[in-house]
Amino acid sequence: MYSGSGFSNWEIGDVDVFIDEKGIHHLFHLIIPNHDYIAHAISKDGLSWKRVKNALFVGDPGEWDDDMLWTMHISKRSEGDGYEMYYTGLKRQDKGIEQKVGRAISADLLTWKKENLYGLPFKSEAPHYESKNNNPREWISFRDPFKYQYKGDDYLLICARSASGPTYRRGCIGIAKREPEGYVLQKPLHIPYVYDDVECPCVFEIKGNHYLLGSIREDIKVRYWSSAEFRGEYSAFHNNVLMPQGNYAARVVKDGKHFLVYNFYFADGNVNTHRVIPPPKELDVDKSGRLLLKTYYYWEKLYKKTILQKDLPQPMPILGNPTAEFVQENENKWRFGCRSGYEIYGFEKPSNDFVWEGTFSVEGMGKTGFVIECDKEGTGYYISIDFMNGFVQFRAWGFNEKDVKNNFIFENIQTNQFEISEEKQISFKIIRYGNYYELSINEIVKLTLLDFKYNEGKVGIYVCSAVISIRDSKIHVIPEPENEYAASDPEKYDNELQPNSIV
Repeated sequence: MYSGSGFSNWEIGDVDVFIDEKGIHHLFHLIIPNHDYIAHAISKDGLSWKRVKNALFVGDPGEWDDDMLWTMHISKRSEGDGYEMYYTGLKRQDKGIEQKVGRAISADLLTWKKENLYGLPFKSEAPHYESKNNNPREWISFRDPFKYQYKGDDYLLICARSASGPTYRRGCIGIAKREPEGYVLQKPLHIPYVYDDVECPCVFEIKGNHYLLGSIREDIKVRYWSSAEFRGEYSAFHNNVLMPQGNYAARVVKDGKHFLVYNFYFADGNVNTHRVIPPPKELDVDKSGRLLLKTYYYWEKLYKKTILQKDLPQPMPILGNPTAEFVQENENKWRFGCRSGYEIYGFEKPSNDFVWEGTFSVEGMGKTGFVIECDKEGTGYYISIDFMNGFVQFRAWGFNEKDVKNNFIFENIQTNQFEISEEKQISFKIIRYGNYYELSINEIVKLTLLDFKYNEGKVGIYVCSAVISIRDSKIHVIPEPENEYAASDPEKYDNELQPNSIV
């Protein structure tokens, strides 16, 4: 994971990842709040990052990008060798009213040179988009470019605004096609008629369908739309949230046969608090054409040791509820029950960082779920699983020693939905990696977040007026995340990526 913390611990802005021919992941991101340069970090595995030479800086006074740099996208050059970066620039003279899209090129992804061919930089213009004479907000969105090649042509997707409609519903995914005279704006690729802006758009094709991703400021979620054709009519499913609240600025990159989605996360749900680049997730499609968020394939390569359920410590009650009962039915099955009130059954983690997976079954209609970092008084993280309504929730719950008049913490950090089965049984996978937590239900990621409240304690199960069982579970021990900040010498780039080094 990567936070890039300097003077502030929320300096990471929008991100883009490019995977080169050697399989090295290149992370490019904005620096908040100054927006004065685009940073660059590298990784062998997409989990641990090392800063290298900064990619791009604002222009000299008077240039089109002398104020701020905003979101970028990196790809191979369409003509010739090397790479190109399309990025957003602002000019001081414009006072932030206009955003433009320009371009830089590189031979090695390390050293970048601004080169504005193809009619660049260009800006939002009528008749399809807001212009200088049609901007009811008094500033114009035209940013976050994403290059897409389709049938030999280059297109740029852009976070833009339709020229008509209610002021707060004009957000759209704009598009420009590269013609002989340069990039030419066309009708928007998609207008949801819902949002103020659709930020960090991207498009990709999986199993014959095209999918659009966009990050939505209104609820800080990543949403998607699909179409059988790239230039076709895009539609949403009954639930088009791809990534739950707190995850933002998502972009998709191809990694061999895998589609990886990268983003940053707002810790505490506040834009001015800790921002971190979490581990990537994978994308897949179900039989109905819906996108599925799956666990990153690389986790399995990190397993240092696997402990079967029969070899785990026996879960012990924490609250002392006399109506609760634990039974070890056989070496691979635990049964927990509690007739009245809550009970928590916890055991010592074999490692601070782990992957715990197995089968979870429930009887009746009581409350149940998992606990992580749970202390002797029950303070810790609770993963509530509602088998009746299909809700899953990650919660911080415990004693608040800082305020005797409000001496409890009860904070719902992230919520999602899952499909309920008649047998009320799920396969689960919980990842704890530093302060990153991920829950998969039936192989679909439902919770993906970071939180920094609790760092020590037991792991286990809680029950309330319910009977549940855990069977065939196992815990995989994984190494601790590396906390590296910066590599000041860009000439070390090649040496740092040798097979025996750790990035």
